[in-house]
Amino acid sequence: MRCGYPVRIFMEYRMRHALFLAAALLAGCSSSVAPGGAGTPALKTDQVIVAHRGASGHAPEHTFAAYDQALAMGAEYIEQDVYATADGVLVCLHDTTLNRTARGPAENCSGSVGSKTLEQLKTCDMGSWFNETYPDRARPEYAGQKIPTLEEVFQRYGKDVNYYIEIKPGLDLTPPSVAQRLLDLMAKYGLRDGAVTRHKVLVQSFIPTVLLEMRRLDPEIPLIQLMQPATTNAATLPLIAAYSFGVGPPVSDVNASLVQQAHGLGLAVHPYTVNETEDLERVAALCVDGMFTNFPDRYRAVLGANKFDCPEPIR
Repeated sequence: MRCGYPVRIFMEYRMRHALFLAAALLAGCSSSVAPGGAGTPALKTDQVIVAHRGASGHAPEHTFAAYDQALAMGAEYIEQDVYATADGVLVCLHDTTLNRTARGPAENCSGSVGSKTLEQLKTCDMGSWFNETYPDRARPEYAGQKIPTLEEVFQRYGKDVNYYIEIKPGLDLTPPSVAQRLLDLMAKYGLRDGAVTRHKVLVQSFIPTVLLEMRRLDPEIPLIQLMQPATTNAATLPLIAAYSFGVGPPVSDVNASLVQQAHGLGLAVHPYTVNETEDLERVAALCVDGMFTNFPDRYRAVLGANKFDCPEPIR
């Protein structure tokens, strides 16, 4: 990117280019590859509460402490960001590196998560950073929380909860890809049993080609196209609708017109990340289909205290 070139324009160009590529790839796929919204069974009729990295406003993100609290607070979905370790295990972590949230031996608990084995990662304390950063929310039991593997998450919760999984940028699409490993784990734990478990797992990514890899491997998986700021617009939405069940725009991009355009194309709208009560109320009133929040208890309270004049959500 040359000096002085506006970042917003660059990001918009990059996303448009990726989406056109995705549409072209989709056109070349087998006819068995159906658009994400076609024939998919219903989500719940209310706006869905997605616990962003768990109840990450209350507990250290991507730990069982955060996931457990999210479910206790009434979240319909818990989010997992997924990376593969050096030995090919899918683990739940948001950042590309361990530096912000891990404490422990530097050789194991700093640098890229993809350069560490699971054995190394299990030596890291994934909770103490939260106590250090948010002393008013600190709890002794947060110290020593371990990074969960995706398999451990499935083992803990099974079919009792819904999962909203992000395949992070930078994955290797050579076999077995992260997408294939995810699908294999879902099958192992009964989360690919057709209509019985449809929408138990939503898969999201910022990278259209990653979602198309998922679509190629399993045409029935509901996909969500995540959007970078200032890239969600009337020109990109029809391209997304060709392969995705919904769109995940940043809350800064969300307005009534965008929601109406997306709904007109059959796309669900799940903005990220909305935390303050007044913002939750404002965005809920736009008739989105759900939101990502660090505070699922606040979103639950907003939905309980207000009756929004909205059509039935996309599902």
